[in-house]
Amino acid sequence: MKVLVPVKRVIDYNVKVRVKADGTGVDLANVKMSMNPFDEIAVEEAIRLKEAGKAEEIVAVSIGVKQAQETLRTALAMGADRAILVTAAEDIHDDIEPLAVAKILKAVIDEEQPGLVLCGKQAIDNDQNATGQMLSALLGWSQGTFASKLDIDGDTATVTREVDGGLQTIKVRMPAIVTVDLRLNEPRYASLPNIMKAKKKPLDEKTPADYGVDTTPRHQVLKTAEPRERQAGVKVGSVDELIAKLKDEAGVL
Repeated sequence: MKVLVPVKRVIDYNVKVRVKADGTGVDLANVKMSMNPFDEIAVEEAIRLKEAGKAEEIVAVSIGVKQAQETLRTALAMGADRAILVTAAEDIHDDIEPLAVAKILKAVIDEEQPGLVLCGKQAIDNDQNATGQMLSALLGWSQGTFASKLDIDGDTATVTREVDGGLQTIKVRMPAIVTVDLRLNEPRYASLPNIMKAKKKPLDEKTPADYGVDTTPRHQVLKTAEPRERQAGVKVGSVDELIAKLKDEAGVL
């Protein structure tokens, strides 16, 4: 079985995001970038499936700017076999919308014919949580979202999902799309020898035009702003005082 893993280049999760003074977007100057943490978990799970003899090949795919090569090399150093970069933007500030990403991934999947697609449940830069579901709809494949456990048995996959009320276990028919959550595994660090080997692994470069996909944005960001600072809380002396504050000051009652 071939496993395909989409990965995205995002601001490193340890970096404090700064908004540009003119409100036109996020300041990316001299900012450390890395692989989306949820995508790292997806890559790790694909590697574990291969180590368990349930997968034969792992293909990492990234859609974005040319600098995403670094992200793909990280996936290759972790254990992916080869990579595909679809250069869909020239400016690092341009974010390809989920529908366009899903359409490109569908075209890649039509060529590669994987048995399983492992995605991060969302990217930490836009938090849209949409690509995996859109891809499943475009392909007509089964899907298991927010996976905290995954078991592959022949042509079926058992997925334990994190839902509001706790955990839900479902069984889906392969091929399938699975979007992974934080508690699925702990991604490994790439060793220095593997980092060196990753430089020699194949990395194909494509464009959206190669797949006949139009990536023109369908929405426009009008303004980006910092969230309001949280105000300090106050202590109340009684339930009556609490109710009065909720009613008169907070306006929630």
